[in-house]
Parts: sequence; structure tokens; C-alpha cells
Amino acid sequence: MGLRITSWNVNGIRNPFGYQPWREKKTFEAMFDILEADIVVMQETKIQRKDLQDDMVLVPGWDVFFSLPRHKKGYAGVAIYTRNSVCSPIRAEEGIVGVLCPPNSNTQFRDLPTNQHIGGYPRPGQLQLNGNIDELTLDSEGRCVILEFPAFVLIGTYSPANRDESRDDFRLGYMEALDIRVRNLVAMGKRVIVTGDLNVVRDVSDTANLSERLKKEGMTAADFFSAPSRRVFNQLLFEGNVIGLRDQDRDHPVLWDLGRLFHPTREGMFTCWDTKKNTRPGNFGSRIDYVLCGDDMKSWFVDSNIQEGLMGSDHCPVFAVINDTVRIGQEEVFIKDIMNPSGVFKKGNRLREWSTKDLLPLSAKLIPEFDRRRNIKDMFFKKPLAPKISPALPQEPSLSQVGDSEITAASGPSTITLDRVDSTAPTSTPPPSTINSSSGGLKRTTSASASPNKPQKKARAGISREPSMKGQSSLTGFFKPKTLNNGIKKSNEATMPPPGGIDGATEIEAGSTATELEIPKTDVDESEGDSAFDDPGNVFDPIQAKESWSKLLGKRIVPKCEHGEDCISLVTKKPGMNRGRAFFICPRPLGPSGEKEKGTEWRCGTFIWSSEWKPSTAG
Repeated sequence: MGLRITSWNVNGIRNPFGYQPWREKKTFEAMFDILEADIVVMQETKIQRKDLQDDMVLVPGWDVFFSLPRHKKGYAGVAIYTRNSVCSPIRAEEGIVGVLCPPNSNTQFRDLPTNQHIGGYPRPGQLQLNGNIDELTLDSEGRCVILEFPAFVLIGTYSPANRDESRDDFRLGYMEALDIRVRNLVAMGKRVIVTGDLNVVRDVSDTANLSERLKKEGMTAADFFSAPSRRVFNQLLFEGNVIGLRDQDRDHPVLWDLGRLFHPTREGMFTCWDTKKNTRPGNFGSRIDYVLCGDDMKSWFVDSNIQEGLMGSDHCPVFAVINDTVRIGQEEVFIKDIMNPSGVFKKGNRLREWSTKDLLPLSAKLIPEFDRRRNIKDMFFKKPLAPKISPALPQEPSLSQVGDSEITAASGPSTITLDRVDSTAPTSTPPPSTINSSSGGLKRTTSASASPNKPQKKARAGISREPSMKGQSSLTGFFKPKTLNNGIKKSNEATMPPPGGIDGATEIEAGSTATELEIPKTDVDESEGDSAFDDPGNVFDPIQAKESWSKLLGKRIVPKCEHGEDCISLVTKKPGMNRGRAFFICPRPLGPSGEKEKGTEWRCGTFIWSSEWKPSTAG
């Protein structure tokens, strides 16, 4: 099948589990199997070190490397998962510049011995940063993980987005650092793959309706692609849209855009959409997620595409597939032979199994919280070993005597049997619970089988509370008319108002609505024989009560759009006098034009301020 590399901006590492098909099992192992990937590069994990959990790190059959933000919470973050049965890196680093340090070390990656670092770091004077940006700042936001295999160097990255002018220096500085690192690695003779969310549109066909949008802004396409970040990116690519002469030290391209290599004329090949405007159904988006490769390994790839049908984020996964065998010089080589350390594979056949000795210092499995541990789920789902024959034990009560089920948890050679004793059984002679260990015949009884000489724990002393007879015993109490203490109604009290009215103090459980309340037909306190329910002159009408509640808490009537559908309500967030105001618009998504349309299946031009909407005038 070859080696499949998948890149996905997940917009939160757990975000996909709220969508199909990921919500079925909600495990990363199942997710990777559905993706059919051997290397998964995630961007925008949006977690910090303290947020790492077992299911993220201890994925059976996978290793993982994280780059997490040092200071900002719920921001950026990159992770690369590698399938142990297919590939295992020989070096791993965090950061694009190399100024960070490996775990448990004070030496920066770029200062490590040559045989321990990946190389290609910016040389002195090569990277010119503007403003208050320095190299440490570039690497502190969790934007890059770099893995080296014998076959190539893989750079998984999340480039800064073009949010506002305050981040222009950082964005340009990061793109220049990426360009320098890639070019330096290529100059060293190493093959390079760059993948991730680069937040850059490289050509007119990679964003929807660009010409119309540029007209509104009074900008030409040449101006748009001459922006510093787009210019740096296009000069990195073969067939890049470079406006004017090339910059100094960027006189030739070094990477191929695999998506365009396999689909050179495809329209609407977008990977990112605006979820707030719901533009994905109409495919009004942009292509900013890439898999790029060096010219010396372009022929290795047999496929590359996007997976726009997979939901779970505002981005979709993109992938590229390397053939089972690749040509290096005049020799045909199995890809697995050069995706693992020497001696693991030979001619596509495994010589030895992967082990924890193959873990690199940056592996998340070596973080103290996870070192020498395994996922707790394995303890319950892993097939137990065959039990050893043990001496006969005293006969235990049968299941019919105990009354409850017996739960057995098997982990490795040990078998733990827990018996839950029936609450009606005497505490002096409970059924024994044993632990059979292969290393000995130790027995451990449950806490209920303590020594009879041990004094029982006394109840905590305190004032005993008698049950109140005045409390309500059922929901019917909400609907009973109030009576005097002597059970005689006031003569001038003909009817009672609905509970929870203006002066009422009755509370309803959160999440309940008036139409959900039903009067039980049982559990009525029959001791109050003189209550209002026995008075034929005061009959409680549940339908009338529901109508009263519906008027008070009923669903608000919303206007209809031109399609005759209920509008949706949004709130203005743009700065200005209307900030915070609510308004109604058509619920349908924007079409391919990105604009409101009249007489089509896409979003119409309906717009109504919420404060100006009067349901009484609807019709």
C-alpha cells in the first residue's frame, strides 16, 4: 500500500470526536485507522503540557512527538504520530530555528554534536527579524516538530495566520525561518518533506472568488501575491507564482506542491472554510494546507489529495502516498528499509520488533507522567494469558448465593477476582475474594472480611434529623392549591394562580420546560383528604397549566427568510456602534460566490435587527 502521510489542522486535539465517523469509538487509534495513515501530522492541538492524557500519548502501536506553546493557553500546538510497525525516526526536534533544548538538557538542538542533531539551522546573519521578534519567540508558540528518518527529514508545521498588523513581523519572520531551514537542509543533501497548515494561498485557483474580492478592496492579483509572506512561499515552490525578480538567496525553487502536482487544473480544491459563516456546504474556502517535497523525491509519490468529506474541524485532512519501493540512484529500495533505524527492516521484511529502546528523547512516552506505563484500557481489553493450575481452594458460595456478578480483570500473568457481596449477607462471614499471583500464593480479602476482633467503626455523633412531614413527596405538590393549616380554604379564594407566577417562589429544575412537566397519577398524599383535589368546585386542569407555562416560557417566534425558513439569530462582534446587537439572517449557508444571493438555494439577503422584529406583525 505504500507509506501514507496525512496532515490535518484539527482545531483542538479532541475536536474531531464530536463528529462522525470519529464519535463512534473516540480513540486516536481508531481515527488513524480510518485515515489509513502511517504518519499523522496535527496542527492546532490547543493544549499545554498539563493537558496531556493517557489516550493522547499511550496510543497502542504509535509513538508521538509534541510541540506545545510555552506561554499561551489553548493556542497553536503541533503533534506528529508515527506508526511503529511501519516507521521509526532516528532524530526528533522541536522548533524551526533550533534554539530550544531537548528534554532534560540545557544544550540547544543546534549546539548538539553533529551526529545528534538534524542540521540546517539558520547561520549567523542569515535570518533577519524585525520588531521585538527573536529566535526564541519564534520557537515558543508550539509551531513545529521535525523528525528525521534515513529516507528524509519531515517538517510538520503550523504557520502563523494573517490576523492583524500586530503579527506581521512574527508571520514574516517565521516564513523566512522556514524557507532558510528547508534550503539549508537541501544544500546538505537531505531530502525534505514539509507538511501542515501554512496559512498561505499560493495562486488564484486556491481561494474562492478571489478576483471579485480584490475588486472590492481595490487591489490587483499582483499586489495580493506580492505580499511578503506569499512572496517568500512562492519562491520556495516549483511553478510558484512569483511576481517580479526573485529575492537574493532565493534564486531557485526547492519544493513541489504535491496537491497541484497530481491535480494541476482542479478547481475548488479547498481545505479550509469559515465555520462562522457556514461556507463549507457551498465550498467557499481556500487551500492553505499542503504536503510539499523536494525535487529529488518527487517520483517517490504515487498519490496526493484532500479529504474534504471528513468532518471534525474547519479544515479537512490532506495526504500524500509514497510507493512501496523507491529509486535511490540506480537502486530500487523498499520504503520501510529507509523509514527505520538500520537493522529493523531488510528488503521489506522486519528483522526485529519495535521496542521502547527505539524511543527518542522527545517522545511523549518518555514524559515522567507516562514513562513505563500503558493505557489503562489495555488492562481490560487485552486478551488474558492462560491461567495456571493452582491448589484447590475452599469452596466459595455459588453465584445464586452471592446474588451479584463476578468481575475478573486480567493483566499479564496476574488474575484479580473481585466479588461483590450481597448487602443482605451477614458481614461476619462474607465470601472471600482472592488474588492469585504467579509469584506466590498470597491472598487478600475484601475490606468487609476484616478481623472479628477489630471494633466496628462507630457512626458519627450528631443531632438526628427526623424526616420532615411537610416536604413535598412528588411533583404533584407543584400543582396542588395551597390550603390553610386546618385544611379549610379561605372562602374568598376561588382559584389558585399557576405555580411559579409573579409572586410564586416555586423553582423548576434547570433544563426543564413547561411542556415537559407532567402530573403523576400516583404518589399523591392521601392523608390530606380535604385537599383541593377532593373539592369538586376546584378542579386542577393540567392543560390550562401547560398553556400558562407556554405563554411565559414558550419558544420565541422568529421571522422567516425569503425561502420561508426560520431565520437564525447572531450577534454583531465588529467594533462600532452596533457591536453586541442581535440580528436575524437566512439559515442557509453561503454559496460558491461567497455573497448573499436572490432566487437560489443559497443564503438569501434577509436581514432584520432583533430589536426591530415584532412577531405580532408577522404574516
